[in-house]
Amino acid sequence: MRFFRLELVALILLAATATAQTPPRPRDYRGVQIHIDGIFVTPVPNAPFTAKVDIISHEILPDGSINIRTTVNHIARSSSGRIYNERRQLVPATFKGEPILLSGHIYDPTNRLNIFYDPPTRIARQTFLPQPPRPPAGAIPARTPSDNPYFKQEDIGTQPLGGLTLTGIRKTRTIPATMSTTGKDIIITDEYWYSPDLAVYLIIKHNDPRTGEQLVAVTHIGRHEPPPTQFAVPATYKLVDETPPQ
Repeated sequence: MRFFRLELVALILLAATATAQTPPRPRDYRGVQIHIDGIFVTPVPNAPFTAKVDIISHEILPDGSINIRTTVNHIARSSSGRIYNERRQLVPATFKGEPILLSGHIYDPTNRLNIFYDPPTRIARQTFLPQPPRPPAGAIPARTPSDNPYFKQEDIGTQPLGGLTLTGIRKTRTIPATMSTTGKDIIITDEYWYSPDLAVYLIIKHNDPRTGEQLVAVTHIGRHEPPPTQFAVPATYKLVDETPPQ
């Protein structure tokens, strides 16, 4: 859980340095795993919305069978750029209802207040992040060098979704047969469909023939101001300030 928090803090520091004209794209998807981050909500202003994130995982088990699990996350962003995100338990496809909440995350870019709350312990940990350094011009977004023979990135056009126009990128990584331990090339493919209007990925598709497939999709998008309660720590939680001393 602490690694998950540190990674999100690093993403927030990076996002806070970008200009309003060119919001940063979220980091690359990591693939099928036990804990799934879902969609990273970029803390940019003037683009409020609420949405659900549907996650479907087809994991290939050692015996060759497929373990299908799903979950749903709720996300939101206010006009000021304040964000809410969460992570819920992966459950079998036959599960009915809403999966258990594992963690909640609130971040406010106006004062850099970062809060993670933990439902099992009912503790909310807040930190005021330091002013991040300004990255070099052109550092966001980064691209993998084009001279890498085992990597290819290509634009795959646009597609409409709920009144938005998404731009697509496909990233293909090849593990050559001499290094794959399978005797043949392994091709890992990731597709990202990005909404410039919302500055988030709305669809992510991952395929690795060794571990399986995964789909992360933003649905039920409402382009309106979320209620203030969406960004409030529940009253039953104990708030702990973990901001380091100056």
